[in-house]
Amino acid sequence: MKALSTLTLILSTLSAGLMAGLFAAFAYAVMPGLKQSSSRTLVEAMQRINVAILNPLFMSAFMGGLLFMLAAVILHWRGDLRPVLPWVIAGFVLYLVMFFVTAGVNVPLNDQLAKAGDPGKIADLGAVREAFEAKWVTWNIVRALAATGSFGCFMWALVVHGAKSQ
Repeated sequence: MKALSTLTLILSTLSAGLMAGLFAAFAYAVMPGLKQSSSRTLVEAMQRINVAILNPLFMSAFMGGLLFMLAAVILHWRGDLRPVLPWVIAGFVLYLVMFFVTAGVNVPLNDQLAKAGDPGKIADLGAVREAFEAKWVTWNIVRALAATGSFGCFMWALVVHGAKSQ
């Protein structure tokens, strides 16, 4: 049981860290870089990124995190492992915030951008950009902060878990 609980914490931490890194990179590098570009470049780049990101590696980390974290909550619910539970729950809740912001805001904006069509054929690229960019960037920062908080909680859960092992 101890080995399984340790594994769920490691996998939860890894999942949260991967998502935190991805969304933070968009917040501090990708979107500021695209902000300096033309509307056509931003629309085309984001359309291509949104297609490319739907791959098994991303989906394994993104969806797997939910499973690993739920397993961690269950495994730490009772007994000697219970002192880790508040950190596991906090990390899971923050990950859920990231998940629901992604599903409820960022993905619908991505879908709206895809429906705009080929950037070479869009009559008003500025309007498409205007409807997408600011809202997407704002909510990306929210999900980056939530994922980073989740990552921090799971890192601390590993510390508490390790201290209980000694």
